[in-house]
Amino acid sequence: MSLVITPDELIKTLGKLFCQGFYTLVDEKNNIATLIECCDVKGAMEWDIANRKRSGGVLRSIRTDGNMLVMDADLGEGEVNFGPAAKGIGASALKAVKIEGDLVKTTWVGLAGASVGVGVCLAQGPGVIKAEYPEGFKVGGANRVLVNIYTPKMVRVVYAADDTDTKEKGASWVLMLKMARSAPYGKFLEHKITQLNPKVPEKTTNCAAVGVSFAVREDEVEKLTEYVVNYLRENTYSDDTTLAVYQGLKIPQELSDYGLRAKKEILTVDDAKKAAADGGAKIIKITGENGTIGAVAAIGCFDMGLMAADILDE
Repeated sequence: MSLVITPDELIKTLGKLFCQGFYTLVDEKNNIATLIECCDVKGAMEWDIANRKRSGGVLRSIRTDGNMLVMDADLGEGEVNFGPAAKGIGASALKAVKIEGDLVKTTWVGLAGASVGVGVCLAQGPGVIKAEYPEGFKVGGANRVLVNIYTPKMVRVVYAADDTDTKEKGASWVLMLKMARSAPYGKFLEHKITQLNPKVPEKTTNCAAVGVSFAVREDEVEKLTEYVVNYLRENTYSDDTTLAVYQGLKIPQELSDYGLRAKKEILTVDDAKKAAADGGAKIIKITGENGTIGAVAAIGCFDMGLMAADILDE
C-alpha cells in the first residue's frame, strides 16, 4: 500500500519548510533530464550536493546556480550508495527519473535529516503535484524515507536575440530580462550575455547578444514563443532584430562551434543560418536579419558559463 499526499496536505500536517520550487525538465531525444530545486538555505544545498554525489543513482552532475540546485540525470533507474554519511556513501540520493504521460516521477531516498529534506521539504515545493510514500512512513530522527515526487513534464527552451538596441538607445540585456520576467508561461531560469567579436564593424558598442531560458510545459511552448516574439517586436529599438530559438537540454556541437567562431571571427548571416539549420535552432525575423549572427551565437554559447561572457584570443 502507498500513501499519496499533496503539497498543501504536507504543509498542513508537517509544517512549511524551505523549498521555493521544484521543476523537472526532460530531453527524451538524449535520454537526459535536468532537475531544478530552488532553496533559500545555502548550507542545505551544499550538504545535498556532497551526499548526492556520493550516492550515485541516476545523477550525472550537481551544482548550485544562485538559489538553484541544478541536477543533471539520466532517465531511468540506478543503484544508489545509500546510508549514513561516509566516504563513498550518501544519506540523500536520486534513485530514478521516469516519465509517466505528462508527468515526471522522481524517486528519492533520504536518511535522518535528509528524510525531512526529500520527504517533506522537496515534496512540498511549488511545482510539485503530489508525493507518494510507503504506508506508515516517518521522517526525522534516524528514519529512512523513500518518496516518489510527481511534477509536470517540462522542456527547456532557450531564446536569444541580437541587434535590439542602437548607438543612441536601448540595451539588449535589459530588454531580454524584462521580457523573461514578465512572461506569463513557463518558469524563467537563466539570463546569459554572450560577448561577440568586438572587432565587428556593425556593432553598436560592446557587441553582445543575449539569451534567456525557460522551463515550460510542452503544450505551452508555442504560446511562450508567441509572447516572446510579440514582446520583442513591440519593444526593440532596431530594424535588424532577430530571435533564435532552441529546445533541448543539450546544445548541439554545430551550434557550440559556431558560437565560439562568432566570438573570434567576423561571420555572415548565411553562416548563422547554416549553423542554425545544422544544429536544430529556429530563426525568427523580428524586424531584420542582421541580428541572426549574434542570436544564433548566443544559443551556441548559452551553456559555456564565463567563457560566453569573455573575449577569446584569435
